[in-house]
Parts: sequence; structure tokens; C-alpha cells
Amino acid sequence: MAGSLVLIQDTTVTSGVSAVTLTGISSTFSVYKLVFNNVAPDTDAQIFKMRVTTSGTPDSDSEYDDAIMFMKSAGSFAKTGGQNQDHFPFDTCGTATGEELDGVLYLFNFQNSSEYSFATVEVASLNSSSALRSQTGGFVHTVAETNDGVSFFFNSGNIASGKFQLFGLVK
Repeated sequence: MAGSLVLIQDTTVTSGVSAVTLTGISSTFSVYKLVFNNVAPDTDAQIFKMRVTTSGTPDSDSEYDDAIMFMKSAGSFAKTGGQNQDHFPFDTCGTATGEELDGVLYLFNFQNSSEYSFATVEVASLNSSSALRSQTGGFVHTVAETNDGVSFFFNSGNIASGKFQLFGLVK
């Protein structure tokens, strides 16, 4: 698969930023792959969130739905989901040593103005007690419009660290 990926944007955060926005989604590719690694907040116990962008601006409308299987090495599994949210929520992350979020998303229909943009989601995270947590599922932005990227942020504070990459998937 490595030969079929074309890097669109690569951003590394080494000091606090309020958001990371990756744009460059166009009609060149029909499917995009988004990877993030070692993401952590500068404020403890924050929810990592994402929005799609239109013309480079994050859409904060209440049109995000998700369905997720949330698995924990130190606890029970849970099916979660939401409708009409103003973002897609990932897991909570903190500032303790070793806490981080890592994920892979596949983005579909982002350049199709007559369809909803949606994604599959696979996220792994470690909490302060080194317990592994995982999210598998997807989200949909229930607006038929053209989207050109995504924006990541925490519910409070800044993104302290992380690497974010957007790839086009060659047919």
C-alpha cells in the first residue's frame, strides 16, 4: 500500500497550538487516509475532537453523527454514538507521561457535493495507568457539501504534541 499513498500534508506539533487543520482534499483522489500519532494535550483530561472543513474553515454545525465500539483493556466494552453533535469526539487524553492518542481514518465522499462526507475510524490510546483503549467505528457529517479537509482540537487547552499526515489513496 505504501506505493499507493501520496502525501498531501504533514504537520508536526512540538509546542502548543489550539488546532491542527489539514486541507488539500480535492477531486484528485476519491479516498483519503489520515494518520495521527503521539497526540497529547497541554491540559489534563481533555477530549480530542475533529471537524470537517469547507474552504479551509472548520464546520461547527450540529451535523456530526458517529457510531463507535469503545474497547478497554482495563474495563468493559461499550457501544457509543451520538447524533447532531458539533464535532466528532475521540477518546480523552491527559498530560501524564505516556498518555497519547494514535489513529487512522479513511475519508470518503469529501469532494462529492451531493453526498455526505464520512470516515472509518481506528484509534488507540494509553491513559495514565498505561491501560490500552481503542475506538473502532465511523462518523458522518450529514450535510451534502464539498469538504476539503479536517481540523483537530481538544475541548480545552492546546494540542501540545503530535504528528498529523493526510494522504491521497491512489486507485
